[in-house]
Amino acid sequence: MNMIQKVGQIGIPVKDLDRATEFYEQKLGLTLLFNTGNMAFFESNGLRLLLSLPEKEEFAYASSVIYFQVSDIRDSYERLVAKDVRFIDEPHMVAKMGETETWMVFFEDGEGNRHALMSEVEI
Repeated sequence: MNMIQKVGQIGIPVKDLDRATEFYEQKLGLTLLFNTGNMAFFESNGLRLLLSLPEKEEFAYASSVIYFQVSDIRDSYERLVAKDVRFIDEPHMVAKMGETETWMVFFEDGEGNRHALMSEVEI
């Protein structure tokens, strides 16, 4: 039996909690569960995202890339561009496995973190 059941929460270091909370709630459309003075918790289909002001300088580095699954990457990209989300590139295919193409596009959250939208398309 595996000791680890699933990833339950991902922590994302931020510099400005109010600005970051607005980005993840208003632009990405994630559900804000609650916030405290230096943390904000969001829900994303069973996975909790924690935005936090780092307690120590050693934790003040950018987070890992989070790949947000979307059904229509072009539509999601265009909707976020309309909300002034800063993208690094445009949607593009990164892999083809049999009858499935994996598409991605990378963006910045304004806090020094880079994330991506990803979509798996049956061809």
